[in-house]
Amino acid sequence: MSTTHSFHHPKPTQQDNIKVSVLRPFYWLKSGWQDLNYHPIASLGYGLIVTSLMLITFLVTSTHVYVFAAAICVFMFIGPILAAGLCELSWRHEAHEHLDFDHSLTRLREVQDTIYRFAGVLLGFSLLWFGLSALILSLSIGSVAPSIELSIWGDFFELVTMQQIVLYLLIGGLLLITAFSVSVISIPAIIEMDLSVKEAMLLSLKVFKANLPTMAVWGSLLVLLFIIGLSTYLIAMIVLFPLLGHATWYAYRDLVKDEPEYDCYE
Repeated sequence: MSTTHSFHHPKPTQQDNIKVSVLRPFYWLKSGWQDLNYHPIASLGYGLIVTSLMLITFLVTSTHVYVFAAAICVFMFIGPILAAGLCELSWRHEAHEHLDFDHSLTRLREVQDTIYRFAGVLLGFSLLWFGLSALILSLSIGSVAPSIELSIWGDFFELVTMQQIVLYLLIGGLLLITAFSVSVISIPAIIEMDLSVKEAMLLSLKVFKANLPTMAVWGSLLVLLFIIGLSTYLIAMIVLFPLLGHATWYAYRDLVKDEPEYDCYE
């Protein structure tokens, strides 16, 4: 039987310009793996749920490459939201609590309004990607969004050029980096310190700017593991998703320290 306690922490506290080793993301993954083994049922439960959602979505959209790409994009942007319960498990592990899946949702219910608002922000990034890419490509080198009837997989690649694909990916990459910069530790900060969406995003942006090389490594690992998950027909995602969710908590722990008074609006 698991025991839970109510944790309330002060508003964001962080030393100025905390810098961590460029190899530190590998430690986050190692610690995430340890948490996955400590909470195997709950962790893999999250992995199975998210993987099932991805599988259903991809099956529904698989006949239209543009919609399929949109589905992948949405999951990449809102991944931090889906991993919120895993951050909760890692947090409680620090307090030597062994939670089951249901108890991992306790704190999330308390901050659900903030999480929903943050989810809206991240979803907005994904919608902006498609809006901007369609607009820019249409104005510069022609239509990039052929009709549903025309753009099945084979026809789609006959309708678009390599320039269009590269520009589409470039726009998406820039927006993904922007979203990553304001979300890298936002969910753990919301859960532990009860921050507003604005406070969490500003705090995340500050640690991102202070650790650009480390963030480049961490972001690359996230994308690489996501691609590996996709390449295994989502089978590996059952393990990789909870691994990354737990690792996110340790990224937060390294980058945000409990020190007296930190103004995230600096």
